[in-house]
This record gives sequence, C-alpha cells and structure tokens, in this order.
Amino acid sequence: MKIAIGCDHGGYDLKEDIVRFLKEKGYEVKDCGTYSKESCDYPVFGEAAARAVASGECARGIVICTTGIGISIAANKVKGVRCAHVGDPLTAEMTRRHNDANMIAMGAGIIGKNMAERCVEVFLNTEFEGGRHGRRVAQLDAIEP
Repeated sequence: MKIAIGCDHGGYDLKEDIVRFLKEKGYEVKDCGTYSKESCDYPVFGEAAARAVASGECARGIVICTTGIGISIAANKVKGVRCAHVGDPLTAEMTRRHNDANMIAMGAGIIGKNMAERCVEVFLNTEFEGGRHGRRVAQLDAIEP
C-alpha cells in the first residue's frame, strides 16, 4: 500500500518519524513535503498529499501540522478526500469503520510519537464496515460540488 504524507514546518519532525515507521512496516511512502523546519504554508502540503490520495496514486494519506486542524481543512477541500483529525487509536479506528476516511490529520504539538504511530497503525489496518455507514458516506460524497 502506498501512503501519501505531508506536513508543514510544525509537523516536520513527526512526519519524519512516521515516514521511518511506515517504511519499517513495509509501506511505500510518497513524501509530499515539507522537507525542512523552515516556515511554510500548511495548505500547500495538505493539498499535495490529498491530491495524491484523490487521484488514486496513494491508497491513504497522513497530514501533520502543529494542531492537525488547518492541514485537515486543506486536505478536505480536495474532492474525494475524507480526512479526519485524530488524536488517539479509537478515533483512528472509528473514522475508518464508520466514515471510510482515506486520510488522517494529526497535531505534532498535541500528540506524541508513540501515540501517532499507534494511530497510523490502527488507521491503516482497520476496514470500513459498510452497511448503514456506506449510505452515510455516499451522502457525504454527494455534498461535494
């Protein structure tokens, strides 16, 4: 499975940790930047990762900024993306089970490395339940222009 990952300067260190973690687990990673701690704009990198997921180039995506909020908003502007802000394994699990999220956002200033790795692991290994949740996801998708 190929995973897109993007961050701003506030998420850079955690992004680097997650890239290593993913590669150790055997995932292919598309690093959409940023590539340093130099101040930058999170929408650029949230959009880049989201477009890689929306196009089908990557199966799932992860975006990181200081809080996870701004970059999740940026990712969700891309048609076909359902990016959920997560901070614990339960939210990472439930967003897959019930929302069929194809991306998660995390806040590097909020979540630690170990918790982030566990969220990523749960997110990547949880299947969508379908059923009544499929109907609701279809309704979400219908909201897009």
